[in-house]
Amino acid sequence: MLKWAIILAVIALIAGALGFTGIAGAAAGIAKILFFLFLIGFIIFAVLGVTVFKTVSK
Repeated sequence: MLKWAIILAVIALIAGALGFTGIAGAAAGIAKILFFLFLIGFIIFAVLGVTVFKTVSK
């Protein structure tokens, strides 16, 4: 998911530099949503890894 967010961010930068503001805005919006979904998933799995999964593996 992070890979797609980075790809869309690069597309948004290139499209913005070339003057395609509609495409740049859409790509940036999608990249932002994907990045925050990745961030939320990472935080959830990090908390679970520290708490729940640590006690299961013992």
